[in-house]
Amino acid sequence: MNSTKRLAIIAVMVSQAMILSLIESMLPIPSIVTGMKLGLPNIVTLLAIIFLGYADALTIVIIRCILSSFFSGGLIFFLFSISGGVLSVLVMALLYKKMSKALSLTGISIAGALAHNTGQVLIACIVMKTAAVLGYMPLLLGASVVTGCFTGLCSGFLSSALKKINIISHRS
Repeated sequence: MNSTKRLAIIAVMVSQAMILSLIESMLPIPSIVTGMKLGLPNIVTLLAIIFLGYADALTIVIIRCILSSFFSGGLIFFLFSISGGVLSVLVMALLYKKMSKALSLTGISIAGALAHNTGQVLIACIVMKTAAVLGYMPLLLGASVVTGCFTGLCSGFLSSALKKINIISHRS
């Protein structure tokens, strides 16, 4: 894929992730834990790993985190977003590269959701200077399985559709 097309696809994917993030922020999801979300932008992240590769997926996440922090709450929001996003990309990219034959996209997405929440809780411990935040981990990890399953199923559906219409060449 030439660099102009790659850059255009990255820009579109950043835009899609931002739109999904905005939609997600408007959904009235009841939550026991403050800030718990579906993780809709992670659908784009997983598709980027599949179609563009790890480096471009990481670029998309970093740009999305920077832009989202401008719209949603500044430095603290950025720290939570970037920690979860980067850790999630690392885990999903590694699993996709090493285990995609044995592990479904849903399984990879669940692992990414678990990593995302773990990264955010670790940042919360640092920012709040207390390990008490770790008490939220069981709830967050349980929610990660549910949300990761949902985003994984969405990613699988969209990946199959994109492969069929061949808009983006699939990476091997």
